[in-house]
Amino acid sequence: MEDNEFDVIIVGGGCAGYPAAVYSKRFNLKTLVIAKERGGLITTTHLVENYPGFISVTGQELGDALQAHVEANNVPISDDMVESVEKIEENGKSYFIVKTSFLKKEYKAKTVILATGTKHKHLGAPGEAEFNHKGVSYCATCDGPFFRGKEAIIVGGSDSAAKEAMVLSSICSKVTMLVRSTLKAEPINSDRVRAIENIEILEGVQVKEIKGDKTVTSVELDNGSEIPASAVFIAIGMLPQNELAKQLALELNGKGEVIIDRLSQTNVEGVYAAGDVTDSEWKQGIIGSAEGSVAAYSAFEHIQKYHQ
Repeated sequence: MEDNEFDVIIVGGGCAGYPAAVYSKRFNLKTLVIAKERGGLITTTHLVENYPGFISVTGQELGDALQAHVEANNVPISDDMVESVEKIEENGKSYFIVKTSFLKKEYKAKTVILATGTKHKHLGAPGEAEFNHKGVSYCATCDGPFFRGKEAIIVGGSDSAAKEAMVLSSICSKVTMLVRSTLKAEPINSDRVRAIENIEILEGVQVKEIKGDKTVTSVELDNGSEIPASAVFIAIGMLPQNELAKQLALELNGKGEVIIDRLSQTNVEGVYAAGDVTDSEWKQGIIGSAEGSVAAYSAFEHIQKYHQ
């Protein structure tokens, strides 16, 4: 097998991609991980308290641990971005041509596992784009320290939004949560948020406009009120990174998520998907890890059946 040829190429290096790599190597498959962001989105989480085996760990520590497991199995990780995946037929067998945009590499693979995850959903309110990186952020762990001692706003009522608010409560003088309907965090986190003195929760409100001069200064609500703030952290959900899935004509659901079965198989033979990019209802790191492991098994079975 040539240096640029692999049994399986895994796109994504997070909670789904890294376990897929570990299991692929255990199946003695020549494996490559291509990850534009090592560790995935979990690394932006302040604390993870629901990943079995870790009572409490930062997202960065968990991402590092998963990566260390991959490296211990001598699986190469390329810091690159996949721009295209194409299925080809050759000598009666199917292969995939994977091209990257940063390093301009071209690889050939017998199977592909998509673990591309999600990206932050944008609010779409006036001022959001204008003040991006000027007070508007999508990651409290990343950017919270820039607003130490100042007032901040969290837009969203999910469990992720509650966790972001807790992170900011130890940094900012005041944190206001703007919730469109009602707070929908896990009960344990909902109770924690409500118990923190410098967090105020406003339910049944929406952002009309993010205002400022050179940086954010306030947020106007749909009820006509205006809240002063130096930062606005938006946590209103995620969108699947499905660009490669569309290239491969994978079947998607109404949310744009890749439809998989219990073996992480897609509608295209030889292509598997795992983690938050899929249609699994419950988005959790441990779910992605399980799906990644199953995807590796399915890739192994496919290769045993069609490439021997």
